[in-house]
Amino acid sequence: MTDINNRVALIGIIVEDREAAARINGLLHEYGEYVIGRMGIPYRDRQMNIISVVLDAPQSVVSALSGKLGMIPGVSSKCVYSSR
Repeated sequence: MTDINNRVALIGIIVEDREAAARINGLLHEYGEYVIGRMGIPYRDRQMNIISVVLDAPQSVVSALSGKLGMIPGVSSKCVYSSR
């Protein structure tokens, strides 16, 4: 059952350091109960990876995950939230 306080959110992640993959996957696993889906795209020409993660979670959880991801060297992340 979905909590009425949850929001659907998309976290866009850009990975420029492949060594960060284990830490990213660990965090996504830690927050796995909120993850609806995930898609990763390797961009070999630029030697980076782009990951999109869709969550159904309280805003505080989404912000915490995005912040933790953004603190990993070689990784940047941003969130977009649904209006409801």
